[in-house]
Amino acid sequence: MTKQEKDIKVSIRHLYKIFGDDPQAAMEDVKAGMGKPELLETRQHVLGLNDINTDMRRGEITVIMGLSGSGKSTLIRHLNRLIEPTAGEVLVDGENILDWNETRLRKLRREQMSMVFQKFALLPHRTVLENAGMALATRGISKADFETEANKWLDRVGLGGYGGQYPHQLSGGMQQRVGIARALTSNSDIMLMDEAFSALDPLIRTDMQDLLLELQGELHKTIIFITHDLDEALKLADHLVILNDGRVVQQGEPQHILLNPADPYIEDFVADINRARVLRVRSVMTEGAPEGDISGEVDENDNLESVIAKAEGALDRHFRVMREGAPVGSLAMPAIMRALVPARSSGETAKR
Repeated sequence: MTKQEKDIKVSIRHLYKIFGDDPQAAMEDVKAGMGKPELLETRQHVLGLNDINTDMRRGEITVIMGLSGSGKSTLIRHLNRLIEPTAGEVLVDGENILDWNETRLRKLRREQMSMVFQKFALLPHRTVLENAGMALATRGISKADFETEANKWLDRVGLGGYGGQYPHQLSGGMQQRVGIARALTSNSDIMLMDEAFSALDPLIRTDMQDLLLELQGELHKTIIFITHDLDEALKLADHLVILNDGRVVQQGEPQHILLNPADPYIEDFVADINRARVLRVRSVMTEGAPEGDISGEVDENDNLESVIAKAEGALDRHFRVMREGAPVGSLAMPAIMRALVPARSSGETAKR
């Protein structure tokens, strides 16, 4: 096994899900090229997932996004077999979990994967502490034994001292913090987060995103995060997978997708994004030693908005790009201006 293969925590191969009375018969039509609308019209079956192939790397955040009905929530529920596929493989650490019996699946759900839900999913008759320790309680661990661990993570998510409260006594944002503490207390390698912040007010949602990134910087979990919000996806994702009608339209590093949309669907998806705030210096810089006069230094992870501000709008500025204190390239203002113009997709270009 190569190092790259070892770095893959979850791998999905040729995954299909068809909802209906005879999905196997409908599979023949899907494999012959029939799409979601036609399958529904001719066979009264719903195409949930259509030949999904993607790798989720160890210690990274993979964001799966798309509009309502795109298949993203269906996909995440295949990772712990809450939904059974019509065909395909789901590999965790190289093993196909579709071959596992109920005993191994229960162990997977209790110990290897934790889940954070949109609607919090806290038990109302249990205290905050008991909810945070629920994953350990299901393994037969007593409250006296999990209390220290649960309190540690409640403290870490900003809920120190709230262990004796009940969910109805907390705000929505605080309840979701309990959900994250519960996932962390389980000490699972993989965190599944299904629209985890969608029910929160915008300011609280931003705080939760920041908290997740802060925790991830320390813990390096393998996180699979579902969202319909592109701003959230671009902020959180190491690897972005965009679905439409149950199929992967484009996947890759978010900066690359923003600069190189694969088709008109993606182009429309990213059209209204504040590119200056999202794009990073590393995505548009020129590698190698800078030539000519240098106006200053910028970090490779600075966004373009900050560089424009540093240049005070002047188009003749030329910056040295730094990575961990060492120069790695240069960035001139004309390159920034070009990057701020939305790219045409390859599909759109072909039509012209």
